[in-house]
Amino acid sequence: MTPLPDIPDPTRQPLLEHLIELRKRLIYSLAAILAGFIVSYAFASDIYEFLVRPLAAASGEEHRRLIYTGLSEAFITYIELAFWTGCFISFPVVASQLWMFVAPGLYKNERRAFLPFLIATPVFFLMGAAMAYYVVFPMAWKFFLSFEVPAMTGGLPIQLEARVSEYLSLSMTVIFAFGFAFELPVFLVLLARAGVLSATKLSSFRRYAIVLIFLVAAVLTPPDLISMISLALPMMLLYELSIFGARWVEKK
Repeated sequence: MTPLPDIPDPTRQPLLEHLIELRKRLIYSLAAILAGFIVSYAFASDIYEFLVRPLAAASGEEHRRLIYTGLSEAFITYIELAFWTGCFISFPVVASQLWMFVAPGLYKNERRAFLPFLIATPVFFLMGAAMAYYVVFPMAWKFFLSFEVPAMTGGLPIQLEARVSEYLSLSMTVIFAFGFAFELPVFLVLLARAGVLSATKLSSFRRYAIVLIFLVAAVLTPPDLISMISLALPMMLLYELSIFGARWVEKK
């Protein structure tokens, strides 16, 4: 009995094409992140100066300084700072690559429905990051600096000597936490658009959502009440905005 010829399965070819397309989009995205990292590292000192400005303004002292206690600590900190900044500035490219991978598989009306969410994602992220930098940082840093004690007779002062790695890590964590937290309405309205949630369900879940919002704010923010409330209150407002967005999507 002669063996059957090895005929390729026609159903496998589309999967292979999708994998090739996915690889191309991932390569473009990683190249954008790498380019953003290189550019960010070239301006790492300027980025550091920008991030440390709220602490300098809160202290109001010219002799305030940040220290590093390891030989490679400052260098590694600049690498991490350049990486996170590179991810931040390359996000539009990564989002566009994601859109170009997903869009061919959508109908025309689905593309029109999904595109506003793709545009709103970086806008809400920037709003959250701006609130962290311009609103939360000044209040939080003044709160932490209030625990300093000046020198008294027969005693020793308590003064902040913060490590540069700890400060920049805390700053970037808070910025990204606020940025991702502000994506709440985009995520919930998208689920409502997909039929997973509804405005009625979101309204009935409001009491539990408030508790979850405060728990998330306590985990994501520094351990002080000011930062937690500064994140929880906007998230509650964004949750109410999500309910109105879900109702608008349901009408459409």
